[in-house]
Amino acid sequence: MNNRQLFLSNLAQTTDFPLLIEIEKAEGIYMYGPKGEKYIDLISGIGVSNVGHRHPKVLKAIQDQLDKYMHLMVYGEYVQSPQTQLAKALTDTLPKKLDNVYLVNSGSEAVEGALKLAKRYTGRREILSCVNAYHGSSHGALSVGGNEIFKRAYRPLLPGIRHLDFNEPDQLDQITEETAAIMVETVQGEAGIRVGTKEYFKALRHRCDETGTLLILDEIQAGFGRTGKFWAFQHYDIVPDIVVCAKGMGGGMPIGAFIAPQSIMSVFKNNPLLGHITTFGGHPVSCAAALATIDILRDEKLIQHVERKANLFKKHLNHPKIQEIRNKGLMMAVKFEAFEVLKPIIDRAIELGIITDWFLFCEDSMRIAPPLTITDEEIEKACAIILQSIDEN
Repeated sequence: MNNRQLFLSNLAQTTDFPLLIEIEKAEGIYMYGPKGEKYIDLISGIGVSNVGHRHPKVLKAIQDQLDKYMHLMVYGEYVQSPQTQLAKALTDTLPKKLDNVYLVNSGSEAVEGALKLAKRYTGRREILSCVNAYHGSSHGALSVGGNEIFKRAYRPLLPGIRHLDFNEPDQLDQITEETAAIMVETVQGEAGIRVGTKEYFKALRHRCDETGTLLILDEIQAGFGRTGKFWAFQHYDIVPDIVVCAKGMGGGMPIGAFIAPQSIMSVFKNNPLLGHITTFGGHPVSCAAALATIDILRDEKLIQHVERKANLFKKHLNHPKIQEIRNKGLMMAVKFEAFEVLKPIIDRAIELGIITDWFLFCEDSMRIAPPLTITDEEIEKACAIILQSIDEN
């Protein structure tokens, strides 16, 4: 049996129509198939490869760590240099109060940990989130997700969850002294790149302060330079109580984190002790890759060029069938009339060597979120292929 047959026979499937693109190698913004196919990855493996595929500095960090050790002990017991160095590098990018890092394996796990932390610290049980939010697929993360289509088959989910409309300050009075936390994507991703105003986020922060509610910002897609700042919340001059991250964090390796003040995080130490546990969280190889990723973003000044590159996409993606381009940096949505218009354009783009897709809760918009390493010339080439795909449909 070939790989495609093995994929269909032995690997769990999530749809009846997987893309079935076979990749043998990836480098930079490109992925390569077994028959010489070459694809530009315009979605970074869904927001993961911010520094490109197999960045040499990430590979070196991984190899250097492999030569020392891999898993040693469950998280939080042994002093491991990759974990401590990464935690310091992360907190150096953040406001001073966000000084304590809990390392996990993924975005969903980071969300789960943040929800537990908020309940434990506040002693409250109500959690708010936003309509059409996506925070992950595990039980707690799904509970705070804001799209009923993805949730109804798995009810009952966590109790005490309510949803507000994103970027609607008039609804913030629903945050009360019974609310443990409100979890908000700083930029709504799967809703199709919905960007809030500074006034909204300021009002959100103020209401949380009034009620003693923790503000959890989900930066799983928006963090690590994607929006033109290291953290998307830096656009809004606010500071969350807890921030969650993953995806672009590891340079292609699985890792996530939730980050809070030590005064909040310390509640995990007693009543009960070991209040949150992970076996592989903070895996030293993933931590080494994440530390290298932070260095690359800084040393290669990738974040400084995000807005200019986004503007290049908007300049070149000029077509009568394109109704709107929404973005925060290189987190972009290109709107068409309907999914029936968009889907054949995406299919043709793949045939022509461009990997893109749509959004879970926004089927009329094309996702564009390339590696931040993409060059101006590569942007022009990618846009030309997208325009060709539009013209051929």
